[in-house]
Amino acid sequence: MTETAVGSEPVELNDAATPSNATTDEQLIAMLVDRARSEGLQLTGEGGLLQQLTKRVLESALEGEITDHVGYEKYDPAGKNNGNSRNGTRAKTVLTDVRPVGVKVPRDTAGTFEPQLVKKRQRRLTGVDEMVLSLSAKGLTHGEISAHLAEVYGAEVSKQTISTITDKVMEGMAEWQNRPLDRVYPVLFVDAINVKIRDGQVANRPIYVVMAVTVDGTRDILGIWAGDGGEGAKYWLHVFTELKNRGLDDVLMLVCDGLKGLPEAVETVWPRTIVQTCVVHLLRNSFRYAARQDWDKVAKALKPVYTAPSEDAATERFLEFQESWGRKYPAIVKLWSDAWAEFVPFLSFDVEIRKVICSTNAIESVNARIRKAVRARGHFPNEAAALKCVYMALMSLDPTGKGRKRWTMRWKAPLNAFQIAFEGRLTPSNN
Repeated sequence: MTETAVGSEPVELNDAATPSNATTDEQLIAMLVDRARSEGLQLTGEGGLLQQLTKRVLESALEGEITDHVGYEKYDPAGKNNGNSRNGTRAKTVLTDVRPVGVKVPRDTAGTFEPQLVKKRQRRLTGVDEMVLSLSAKGLTHGEISAHLAEVYGAEVSKQTISTITDKVMEGMAEWQNRPLDRVYPVLFVDAINVKIRDGQVANRPIYVVMAVTVDGTRDILGIWAGDGGEGAKYWLHVFTELKNRGLDDVLMLVCDGLKGLPEAVETVWPRTIVQTCVVHLLRNSFRYAARQDWDKVAKALKPVYTAPSEDAATERFLEFQESWGRKYPAIVKLWSDAWAEFVPFLSFDVEIRKVICSTNAIESVNARIRKAVRARGHFPNEAAALKCVYMALMSLDPTGKGRKRWTMRWKAPLNAFQIAFEGRLTPSNN
């Protein structure tokens, strides 16, 4: 008969609570839960049933590991004079999902036993690390994560420990940022997220996200890059050359928000790529130069321009807009005139392509997740901390995989249209 402390009272696990070999896992679980209910025992919390079960499972697994290591079962006479034998246990507390658990780790006389389930100097099981990373990806500060773990799990985890856990992400981030890419992508979307970074004083800095749509219609984040707000052709040439060196040889279309120097860099790296300005951003920027009471009228006057059936028709409609509003809002006319070369490409395609490349809306759901995380943090001490937060937010996207299915369905028809419009540049033989 064995005793184990559950709650504040010792509970005897008698023969009725000890399953035979024929008892299934489900029956064992049901038996333990029924026993806990009938005797008023708590399932969670300090001394709870889950904590005690975790302790039993860990210690049983560790016992199995040392049995394999020394080559004989506990109390087996075969262990005498075999060169290495058991040497008692040492107490150790590890942080688990169900609160801290004290376990007895076996030792051997030769000192060669290296437990794998709870390794030497390991104080946390992997589930805790995953929990910290998940909370950090949602934008919680290290102090908030520490307080959350203490309140919910009764676990004292220092801010330094949390920082150590999240710093491990940087290794994975470097590998992710340099991974090989597909040879061709139908569309790249380039957009910026502004984050607050303390560099002497807190200031807004852009972090650029490059997202691709694959030939299978799935979403692929190719990388993230920090800027200083004054990016030009040299900066974009560096980014696109990096992507090309990772295997990206061809891009059909690249959609962005009129980023300075970007078209010239694209022309250098991928000469056949069409650069398309986001029409939605162009409209939003137009409203900056108009009085609030004129927004609806300006939007109505510009709609015939971006819904025109051809570039010639769009030019005629824009001249009409200029005649009506040019004197009052010359800045809007200049805005559209300067962006005209990158605005008109989508007008030469059919409706299936138009509706997916006329804006960067495809990347907005990604950006919304990132903004939520960075706003929760307020500001970052440096660029590396900001990039780490953005990366963790990206890695937490679409945990159920439902988004991937929606993307594939949404892009099926446009990709067929791309295949026709670009004369087979997306065929499997070219990938």
